[in-house]
Amino acid sequence: MDVRITSDIETFIASLEENTVAKVLRTIDLLEHFGHQLGLPHSKKISRDLFELRVRGKQEVRIFYTFRHKRAILFHGFVKKSQQTPQKEMRHAQQKLRLI
Repeated sequence: MDVRITSDIETFIASLEENTVAKVLRTIDLLEHFGHQLGLPHSKKISRDLFELRVRGKQEVRIFYTFRHKRAILFHGFVKKSQQTPQKEMRHAQQKLRLI
């Protein structure tokens, strides 16, 4: 599957710790290989068109993505600091999803 990474996500990934970057890139490779079939613990469906890549480790990373025209588009990411996904991050992801 083709995976498109927005410039926001490229900047976000570059800001992470080196070992976390490696884990994020590995998870993106899994998405590229498995597409819609990728499930927990690497991916979770949030809503009809919204999914999150889940990267565990010293830095807990979440990257929101959607599928459009046989392509996965990664468009919003954050470092998770609490057990639940913050509502602010969910709102940002929903807003960006409407623009795609």
